[in-house]
Amino acid sequence: MKESIRKQDLSSEFYTSERCFIVEQSNSTDDETLSIARARVEPGVTTRWHRLRKSAERYYILSGIGRVEIGDLLAEDVTPGDVVIIPPMSRQRIANTGQEDLVFLALCTPPFTKDDYEDIDEPPVC
Repeated sequence: MKESIRKQDLSSEFYTSERCFIVEQSNSTDDETLSIARARVEPGVTTRWHRLRKSAERYYILSGIGRVEIGDLLAEDVTPGDVVIIPPMSRQRIANTGQEDLVFLALCTPPFTKDDYEDIDEPPVC
């Protein structure tokens, strides 16, 4: 770990195939044990079913309201201040059930990598 300060840069936000917007807050060699991403889900949108193969993930809800589904747990509503704990290999998705953006931090240990991500959503039926 290396001493550093990472400033938020919302202009770096990008859209993912998971159906949400991401800002990589911290995912570098400065901290090799944790990654932090700011996720934003627009109203009415549900992210794709997915899982992380090696990383444990936590959502810390900052604003908005949503409904999260993880593993075999029943779907549950989440609001600001709630923490969602997702072990590696647990299926997950979150829906924005409110009228404003749902914004949360996704904290991963070990840090998130693209190779760790697995989309497990069913393809659309035509």
